[in-house]
Amino acid sequence: MTTEESILNKIQILITNHFETPEEAFSFFDADGSGKLKKSEIKKLLEEAKINGFLRGIVSSKLIEGYDKSDDSEIDWQEFKAAVDRIQAA
Repeated sequence: MTTEESILNKIQILITNHFETPEEAFSFFDADGSGKLKKSEIKKLLEEAKINGFLRGIVSSKLIEGYDKSDDSEIDWQEFKAAVDRIQAA
């Protein structure tokens, strides 16, 4: 399993085991209620998914880079859903 697959698997386990729906997970990690996940909020999600502290900054940047279609350096619900859909398809 590659590092990327391992990280995506840990995120899927977190969402599946701790939340009823991906929407619930998104709302939980959207601490300020802005409707978007900032890098710091994504790092918290990664922390909860047991991603190594060293990797959190890199992974959060890569997630934003890969899924931020609106180019605002944050992940909105549609972008988060696209990431979750990819994780579930893997």
